[in-house]
Amino acid sequence: MKIAVLGLIGYLACAVVFAADSRPNIMVLYVDDMGYLPGFTGGTLLETPNMDALASSGMVFTDGYVSSPICGPSRVGLMTGRYQARTGHDANSRKPGCELLLSETTMAQRMKALGYKTGIIGKWHLGMTDERFFPTSRGFDFFIGHEGNVNEGSSLYYRGLEKIGEIDSHPITSELWASEACTFMEENRSEPFFLYVAFNAVHTPHAAGKAAMEEFAGMEKKRVGTYAAMARELDDAIGRIMGKMKSLGLEENTLVFFISDNGKAFSGGYPDDVLRGRKWYVFEGGIRVPYVVSWKGRIPAGTRTSTPVIQLDVLPTAIEVAGAQVDPKWELDGVSLLPLLTGKTDTIDRALYWRFGTQYAIRQGQWKLVKALEDQKRPFLIDLSSDIGEQNDLTGAHPEKAMELQEKWDEWNRGMQPPRWTDGRWNRTEGR
Repeated sequence: MKIAVLGLIGYLACAVVFAADSRPNIMVLYVDDMGYLPGFTGGTLLETPNMDALASSGMVFTDGYVSSPICGPSRVGLMTGRYQARTGHDANSRKPGCELLLSETTMAQRMKALGYKTGIIGKWHLGMTDERFFPTSRGFDFFIGHEGNVNEGSSLYYRGLEKIGEIDSHPITSELWASEACTFMEENRSEPFFLYVAFNAVHTPHAAGKAAMEEFAGMEKKRVGTYAAMARELDDAIGRIMGKMKSLGLEENTLVFFISDNGKAFSGGYPDDVLRGRKWYVFEGGIRVPYVVSWKGRIPAGTRTSTPVIQLDVLPTAIEVAGAQVDPKWELDGVSLLPLLTGKTDTIDRALYWRFGTQYAIRQGQWKLVKALEDQKRPFLIDLSSDIGEQNDLTGAHPEKAMELQEKWDEWNRGMQPPRWTDGRWNRTEGR
């Protein structure tokens, strides 16, 4: 009740007002473990016409980030608009006591309080140890999917609270999730909806159907071909969802986010990637991701910006476009991107922070301070405007900047909670 009242107050007080029957739909397409694979990011492994079309229809954030280099904590940030370190949810786990805390309010709960129909399709990864932690208990009206990764004991699928066992195509899911998304849109086309499609691709296990596998059968390395085939099915699924949206006449009334939950996990598919590191690191390769926002008629098509943004910004953006306001008591860390998306500003003045075990980083403007290797004696100071590959430590040339960023990170970290559990994979020395 309290959430609903706050939502109503925010809705009535908001400067951007939509009629109840024209409030825009919100769709989040969250793909898994995909770095700079799509063509619009410079990827050359395969053509990705549907991802590229989505990118060209709206704004591409070349400096788009997520708040964690691994899956679960990244989704905490997406769902709450808050750094996962606020609740010590720094690592993956499916064990009791490691769920998204019930004290946290999800994006689904926020949108439901504003009168939205809410749905999640695919990977939850925020705990399903009992019914209190299921998506349908966290604000989602509709859920089909599973708790964790499909190769980690999560081959059990659910529709709502009902176990449906394994699906026929397991572990291949992109086509199924696209089909479910299309059905959800069709069934809820007459009311505003929030739909979160959490794809499994391109996370392991790398698998694809016969047609996609045949397309890439000629690749020299079979594993790379399988990876490309899986990416092909993901691209096709995105095309199917966007095509259905168009056929339903929802393009001009749907704000779409397309983001990866972290950077690449499989280096074999990224021969041209310039980013250092990958999943499990707070180097750019683990936290900088494909990030697109599209809204036909509202966001100029074919635009790009290097303004740093983060997945924490999705929730406050959705709140604003829904005609409501963020309550300061929510202590959100993200900001609304609407002024950027509509051209009212081209900058956001803030720092972005990362903490992952003994790894940490902070970015403000062009500068990044990063400690991402176990044997690093001190963090590196990087000028990302000239060194996106993070090869040149400028601490000696700019000691005052390194100290300034270190002090800012320390102050931020003092306001966070310590990790609630540990993970032996915090640091790796490979991939330097």
